[in-house]
Amino acid sequence: MTLLTQSSFRKLVQLLAPYKGKLLRGGICMFIYVGCWPLLAMLGGELIPAIGNGDLSKVIEITFKALIIFFIQKIAQFLQDILFAQPALMISQDLRKDIFSKLQRIELNSIQKISAGDITYRLTEDADRVGEVIFKTIQDTTPCILQLLAVFLYMLYLDWQLSLATIILAPIVSILVSQFGTRVMNAAEKSQIQVSELASLLGEAINGISIVRAFSAEKWLQERFNHEVNKHRKAKYKTLKLLAMQHPVVGFIEASGILTVLAIGAYRIQNGALDSQGFSSYVTALLMLIDPISHLTINFNELKQGQASLRRLKKVEQEPYETPDNDTDISLEHPIGSIEFKDIFFSYENKNIVLNGINLSIKPGKVVALVGPSGAGKSTLISTLLRFNNLESGSILFDGININNIKRHSLRRQIALVPQKPIIFSGSIFTAINFGRSYTEDEIIKAAKIANAHDFIKLMPDGYKSKLEEKGSNISGGQLQRIAIARAVIGNPAVLLLDEATSALDAESEESIQGALKQAMKGRTVIVIAHRLATVQEADEIVFIDKGKIIEKGSHSELMRRKSRYRELCEKQFIKQ
Repeated sequence: MTLLTQSSFRKLVQLLAPYKGKLLRGGICMFIYVGCWPLLAMLGGELIPAIGNGDLSKVIEITFKALIIFFIQKIAQFLQDILFAQPALMISQDLRKDIFSKLQRIELNSIQKISAGDITYRLTEDADRVGEVIFKTIQDTTPCILQLLAVFLYMLYLDWQLSLATIILAPIVSILVSQFGTRVMNAAEKSQIQVSELASLLGEAINGISIVRAFSAEKWLQERFNHEVNKHRKAKYKTLKLLAMQHPVVGFIEASGILTVLAIGAYRIQNGALDSQGFSSYVTALLMLIDPISHLTINFNELKQGQASLRRLKKVEQEPYETPDNDTDISLEHPIGSIEFKDIFFSYENKNIVLNGINLSIKPGKVVALVGPSGAGKSTLISTLLRFNNLESGSILFDGININNIKRHSLRRQIALVPQKPIIFSGSIFTAINFGRSYTEDEIIKAAKIANAHDFIKLMPDGYKSKLEEKGSNISGGQLQRIAIARAVIGNPAVLLLDEATSALDAESEESIQGALKQAMKGRTVIVIAHRLATVQEADEIVFIDKGKIIEKGSHSELMRRKSRYRELCEKQFIKQ
């Protein structure tokens, strides 16, 4: 689906096109609803003189006709509203799905710059606001415009000269509404930004509640939260103040106009240009203009607030996307896991170089450890292998094929990642290991056994159907990591990436995880990132990286025999030959 533009609803028709059947039926009901207004104005013109003359039978007759028309009008309005509601809700849903789908394709570096709270707000509140505005546009704004047109045409029929005095007021009201609307849109956007920042802080506070308490930083966090709440209140108050100011200003103009029209009407009756019944119908019709004008004023403000939401949603679409696969890209059939980095250069946003001429060849089935200080480029190197980042120059070969010529999905299915802090989605253990793929129960159990997870899973109340809470909070860190290992090995990937996979665990948990990792590593090419060098001594090759360059490489014993940077680091960690 095509995203709405940030400045208008010109593509509204495109969004509504799939629902033209319901819209057509709703449109018929809307025309019936609008068409009743001139009839009611005409009956109002007949009713007032009948009341003045004391003609009770005439009053009853007109009242009965008006009630029938009211009944038909309200039935038509009900049907119009329910027929228009579903397309509006579906558009809001489609818009939310569309933005979420785009998030899946945006470059990883770009998406990580947007806070989780901000993204959440855009996908919930902003998307809902757009849907609400669309609903108001087709359910209320359009009928109001048609009502104004129908009633005004009837007023022209009654007295075109008097109607000219009425039409002079329209540009004044329009200009006032437009000026207020622009200011409301700007104020609403600032208010929405404050809500996003508040949501971001709230997310950080919930995720880091334990560290806040550990450092007795509750007062600092409360003060910071209070400050953000206060900023949001001020931004929201500015929007509400503009809305509050608009209603009396526009209302005063409307009242002045009505009084002016009444005065002119009295003058025309006095001169014999208009009879009392015609003037009564005219005044009744004039009063029927007040409500739609008021609705249009409110809806215009909501439209401006909706445009602020659309502008924020548009910003997501403007983020750079991952380069799509070409039709000529291949799928890996029987990979063996050979990897070669050839003269790799990379920097984030053309700033400091992160990878500076990396050359590294990894043979199938070998274990290679990447070590070095923080910020050396180790994690960035494996992210380029996964095609999370686009290289500035150089190439990466997987089984002798440039990874840019391999379909992303196929490449990533053959490279399994076990991160330092496993991210497990809530749901059953079965679902967590399967992770959106289509593996059988036997394959999942086999993977769990490789990861040393099968035994503790079977002891849980519902076995593999046991529910994992958010972030796996109802199991231990070691158990969570073993589920992550099972998730990684279930597809029998050719390459296994271990990014500090045991550094966040205690000694007992680490020992159980090391056993699981040894089984998972069998028959695969393995790249290990580690700061704790005791975990990489058995690697076939250790590569020391610093400032984006390979400083040295060799086995543990080879590097320890010479005066190497690796040896210096080992001695600092009390590791000896």
